[in-house]
Amino acid sequence: MLAVDLEFGDALRTHLLTNLQRHDRLGIDPGGRRHAAVAVVVVDSDARVHGADTQPADVGVLADIPGAEGLGLTGSVEGTAGGPAVLLTRRATRMRAHPGQWALPGGRLDGGETPIDAARRELHEELDLDLPESAVVGVLDDYATRSGYVITPVVLWGGADPAMTPQPDEVASVHRVAFRELCRPDSPRFVAIPESDRPVVQVPIGGDLIHAPTGAVLLQFRRVAIEGTTERVAGYEQPVFAWR
Repeated sequence: MLAVDLEFGDALRTHLLTNLQRHDRLGIDPGGRRHAAVAVVVVDSDARVHGADTQPADVGVLADIPGAEGLGLTGSVEGTAGGPAVLLTRRATRMRAHPGQWALPGGRLDGGETPIDAARRELHEELDLDLPESAVVGVLDDYATRSGYVITPVVLWGGADPAMTPQPDEVASVHRVAFRELCRPDSPRFVAIPESDRPVVQVPIGGDLIHAPTGAVLLQFRRVAIEGTTERVAGYEQPVFAWR
């Protein structure tokens, strides 16, 4: 049975934990790059309570997405909640790096921190969400970004309906994206760009496309934790607008 067929609860947590424990994680030596961590937080969701998106992306921004012609993108993730889900944030427009883009809670490791420490700290700083180390259910492959980071994704069990208060200086909005949305039959998409010989990965969510690194992490979470299979994502490219 796939996780998309399970209700939120102990059986789902066991399913995810078992699949993640079987995963032979690929790590990347940061070398001279900066090491960061992101949190993939599993929660429950209600389509009526959590399905809104009051701040869709500007249509002009969507024109920069490679291969998006004719898709009718709206920049909104409205209607993607309902059942087991992961938290997805939209970065505040006032941020210096990647303003307004989709992201997972996370950031650079402080001195002496582990990726798990950093993911939990960033969750607290961005969403005022405190999760103990016992909430960790696994760690996915590292992903090296074009902007000079190596990102370690940490999967955490957030509880059915955790209290959250997004920090407005960093987070414009927070959304619950259902497992079923992550597993859409038209997902993932791959497009070619002239600037790279690697395929750009796109994960359709609602009326938008989520790109690497966030899209790569969500795709591997789907493959490994939900479906119990393996798909390496380190070779998937980011769109040029995310290279800076």
